[in-house]
Amino acid sequence: MRIITDERCTGYSHPGHPERAERILATWKLLRSQTEVPITWSAPGPGDDTAILRAHTSEHLARLGRLEDYDEDTPSYPKLADYARASVGAALDALKAARAGDTVFSLMRPPGHHATRNRAMGFCYLNNVAIAALEAAATGTKRVAVFDFDVHHGNGTEAILLNNPECSFFSIHQFPCYPGTGTRNAGANCFNFPVPPQTLRGEYRHSLASALEHLQASKPGLVAVSAGFDAYVHDPLAQGSLEMEDFYWLGKSLRNLGVPLFSLLEGGYSTALPELILAYLKGVEGK
Repeated sequence: MRIITDERCTGYSHPGHPERAERILATWKLLRSQTEVPITWSAPGPGDDTAILRAHTSEHLARLGRLEDYDEDTPSYPKLADYARASVGAALDALKAARAGDTVFSLMRPPGHHATRNRAMGFCYLNNVAIAALEAAATGTKRVAVFDFDVHHGNGTEAILLNNPECSFFSIHQFPCYPGTGTRNAGANCFNFPVPPQTLRGEYRHSLASALEHLQASKPGLVAVSAGFDAYVHDPLAQGSLEMEDFYWLGKSLRNLGVPLFSLLEGGYSTALPELILAYLKGVEGK
């Protein structure tokens, strides 16, 4: 397992904000002390403007360099553009590693799946997974699938990839919940599997399995995963019902697709996040 991360991604914070550096710090501590999954660590390369501008406008990219808050959930920070570009760089490196046959996970912040073409929102500034998916499609991969199991709908990914014939998007998420989208399929290539708050665990897992079946039927050549761990039953930001073993099952199920796969951290705000990530990685590794 290759983990792409950078200690500099812990360098920004906002008082009381749930998307905090401790998410990464605690996960590093656990992953470096465990012995079940052999890990190779690497730092991300730069976020390439050509790749970024497939998904975002130049105006949006320029605004990241100005100290202007986007909304109460998505403040600006000094050197924000550098942090966001590093997350993009990790996503692009994860794509390269997956193509080379590695199992790989990007352990970075900020996350990305709410960022639209011209708007930062929901803790997200640049849409890492959409950028990587479009890079894959532009460089020869046919049928790129994005699988998003974050408890919040990946509205930005959907908006960026909508009706792109080379990409498909599959999202399993709570509704109603932030950002209030994802109630039905969109366009020809975006497939949504909304679940109500406090859905029974078995029913939630059934929705995940159904989405995976639809993804497999699309016969993708590559799968990019928005790996959010906030559908966990004790996560403070939603009312999901998944347990730790469900994230292991998700990792194993994605591995069993038998196609190149890379995963990028999105949400997950409980103190159990490190254990949830490890369970997922064990599944992806077939442990």
